Amino acid sequence: MPPPLKRFRFISVALAMAAALMLLGAFNPGLQGSGLMGNLPAQAQPAPLRRVNPAMTAAQVYEQLPDLPLENQYISSDTGESATENTLVSRIIRYHIYIKERPTNFRLDWKLTLADYLGAFERISADLYPDYGLRENPLVGDRTVIQALSREQRDRLVNALYEVFTIANS
Repeated sequence: MPPPLKRFRFISVALAMAAALMLLGAFNPGLQGSGLMGNLPAQAQPAPLRRVNPAMTAAQVYEQLPDLPLENQYISSDTGESATENTLVSRIIRYHIYIKERPTNFRLDWKLTLADYLGAFERISADLYPDYGLRENPLVGDRTVIQALSREQRDRLVNALYEVFTIANS
């Protein structure tokens, strides 16, 4: 490609990016809440991290998806009894919010979390995956269950998590 055409392509791409950033409000420093996402509607902005009760939230997800495995057979290291409230979904929620610090109001972020479990996005280290008070680290079992779910089941899980955090709390 001759140099003038390369320069033209670069300039047109740069102008397109600048226009997109302007639409997002990145170049509007005089407005309150300005910045890359300052002018977007409230539901389109990342939700602030807040304290949630993963067991109660997981129960809401299991109400929507009663066939989803509980994976609550692990033993509590504190009591020596079965930790029945420590479920697969409660651990996914804890990983998503407290380990990865991802927003809860975007389906894409929940998909990224499930992709972590599938080994398709970020690697989950067993050392960094908390055992959540269990004698045995549940990471291997959790990965196995997520991998055994069909794509449709994973999509329903993502939608249920999104709904519990976004629609139910709006």
